[in-house]
Amino acid sequence: MTVGDEARHYLRAHRSGVLSTLSERLAGYPFGSIVPFVLDSSCRPVILVSALAEHTKNLGADPRTSLIVHDYVDDVQAGARLTLVGKALPVGDDATARSRYLRSFPAARDLFRLGDFALWAIEPAQLLFIRGFGRIDWISVESFRPLQSRIGEVEDDILAHMNADHSDALVAYCRHFHGLQPHAAEMVGIDCDGFNVRADGKLLRFDFDRPVTDAAEARAALVALARAARG
Repeated sequence: MTVGDEARHYLRAHRSGVLSTLSERLAGYPFGSIVPFVLDSSCRPVILVSALAEHTKNLGADPRTSLIVHDYVDDVQAGARLTLVGKALPVGDDATARSRYLRSFPAARDLFRLGDFALWAIEPAQLLFIRGFGRIDWISVESFRPLQSRIGEVEDDILAHMNADHSDALVAYCRHFHGLQPHAAEMVGIDCDGFNVRADGKLLRFDFDRPVTDAAEARAALVALARAARG
């Protein structure tokens, strides 16, 4: 696995971070805010923002931004962290992006109903990945991008099948890989690198041993993980 792959897997394991924009109110000053996000098929962070929010006004004036995610440990400087630098642009009326966001954050449905909330995607320009003392790498977009795959085309079908027919496997994944025994587990997203499960309201990430490119490879990877979880 390359350092670009490591950075992508690290970002996929997070669901919120600090968004920094260039302040319109206080020209020249950076402005930070906490935002939840999901990742699209290109591994771009997608955020839901209000037209009234300071960061939205800032992005409307200057789309340059950065997003940082980090390990939640006592000594934050000893933990890993990733800074993604890029430009944020409105997604528009994208049903796929909206569905993906709502699967991870179902409570956001009420925000969409308000009418002044919109999805924006951050297009990466470069990334900085710090994994501890002396392990600092600037990463190009080319090395960060995920493998081309057709998983996005069949994501809805895979989720429906797993949640309807293999809920026991989802619980087994949670028990074996995260040490949790949830009452209920639901797969809410899958991509070439792994999948996401909501277990009793908590979002969990599961990585594949190697990237998958289509439904057949995804099935084989899920079966292998199920065998490991039950072994």
